Amino acid sequence: MSMKLKGIGASNGIAVAKVYVLDEQPIVIPQENTTDVEKELANVSASIEKAKTDLVNLQKIALEKLGEEKAAIFEAHASILEDPAMSEEFTALIKEQNYNGAKAIDEVATKYIEMFGAMDDDYFRERAADVKDVTERLMRYVLGLPVADLATINEEVIIVAEDLTPSQTAQLNPLFVKGFACNIGGRTSHAAIMARSLEIPAVLGLKTIVHSVKENDILAMDGLTGEVEINPANKDEWTKKAEKFKQEQAELEKFKTLPTVTKDGFDKFILEGNIGSPKDVAAVLENGGEGVGLFRSEFLYMDNDHFPTEDEQFEAYKKVVSDMNGKVTIIRTLDIGGDKKLSYFEFPEEMNPFLGYRAIRFTLDRKDIFRDQIRALLRASAFGPIGIMFPMIATVDEFKAAKQFTLDCKVELEKEGVKVGADLEIGMMVEIPAAAVNAENFAKHADFFSVGTNDLIQYSMAADRMSEHVTYLYQPYNPSILRLLKLTIDGAHKHGKWAGMCGEMAGEPEAVPLLMGLGLDAYSMSATSIPQARSIMSKLTLEETQTLAAKALECETSDEVLALVNDLMKNK
Repeated sequence: MSMKLKGIGASNGIAVAKVYVLDEQPIVIPQENTTDVEKELANVSASIEKAKTDLVNLQKIALEKLGEEKAAIFEAHASILEDPAMSEEFTALIKEQNYNGAKAIDEVATKYIEMFGAMDDDYFRERAADVKDVTERLMRYVLGLPVADLATINEEVIIVAEDLTPSQTAQLNPLFVKGFACNIGGRTSHAAIMARSLEIPAVLGLKTIVHSVKENDILAMDGLTGEVEINPANKDEWTKKAEKFKQEQAELEKFKTLPTVTKDGFDKFILEGNIGSPKDVAAVLENGGEGVGLFRSEFLYMDNDHFPTEDEQFEAYKKVVSDMNGKVTIIRTLDIGGDKKLSYFEFPEEMNPFLGYRAIRFTLDRKDIFRDQIRALLRASAFGPIGIMFPMIATVDEFKAAKQFTLDCKVELEKEGVKVGADLEIGMMVEIPAAAVNAENFAKHADFFSVGTNDLIQYSMAADRMSEHVTYLYQPYNPSILRLLKLTIDGAHKHGKWAGMCGEMAGEPEAVPLLMGLGLDAYSMSATSIPQARSIMSKLTLEETQTLAAKALECETSDEVLALVNDLMKNK
């Protein structure tokens, strides 16, 4: 009997194939203490070696199939496995409290998973999935349980599972695995990101799919809309949809190399990529990115056991700037605090850390830490055009203080005979409504603006987007948000400055026509979204997007705005 389910479309594509249920033996953590500490430590040590061997092999597979950027995930996994802080913690539990190995690893892993999982930034929240993936593999070896090998699948299937880890996703052969559908997960999970690289459709967050299917059922799925049908009533219709999608993808491929130009010849919009580490540059260039619109510098701090030195930071920034080969790189200064913690620094306890001591408020207070970063950024600017971008700016005085500190560091370096690049811009994130409303005054001092939509939306709507009870208030297309965007863009243009966006919204197909009409100059997004954004721009004239934006600003609700966009795009 046919049955329909709705989940989150996480990787675009249409697939119809037989079900393969990934039914792993569950990990049951024994609670009894060990009677032989040395034997327990030896078992854990041997299991770490087995897991390391796996990760080396997975990295080779990923490098071959997915490229350097995705293979780097397994380097990160290896660093988790070898993390001295975690290792010391579970070794201490075994030695001092006679924990068995699996229980010790589980307790330490749970602490880190909860810490990362509570973070608001999608990029860092995925570290929770990384820790879970690595430690579950390790516990399976400690307990003598089998580790799934999906590389051996040799017939066309759609995998159905509770969840898929990055290491499982990397093993998938797109020749046979036509898609996967999971009970949990979302668009920003590593599994989803890797599925997009493999061009395998994925639907996540289905909640009950594992219990709704059985072996040899036929599954049809749409990785864009999140629709899944078990034993579809009209299989031919799904097959036709799959063929149409293939043709559309072939069409999009050419937009990786075409210039960014509208239907009426306007060619001043810039499409860029967001990155979290130097290894992500390859994907930006591969997808036709015209720059890096957001380099999150936090990875240098969070993947460390100390505040990174000036030289350590300089090497990372220099690599990205050099690899971008003359294209601009916008680097956000340390955006730490709130939900992003450091293992080696204790932030003060606050009632509401999201509105507290974080980002620019922390770095302006701790100029010793700020100086190392700013000097490293200025030194890297000698190797190509850089934009230094301050996060969480609320007042003009804050921005002026951060800019002056940067200029003072520049003078300091030049006195030391160190070269600083001429193509240096100093700008700011617009995340706080006060900054958007006052954009015209900020633009007298800032070289550029970049809108961080996730924070701008949650601060404007007074709604934590991590709270499932108020997710309905996360409304990027609400007219109030569009008006704040217009104030920001108009404020920048009044003083001859450019305005960009580096939040998720910049690459959303529904948002692109609106942002064009509002006059946004630079659009920074996940690398794989760039060709689609360029394709959308090529189908629209400036005039029709400006008319759309003007009408949208007069709307009362998000739904009304989206109806206008859909109406414009339906015949494109």
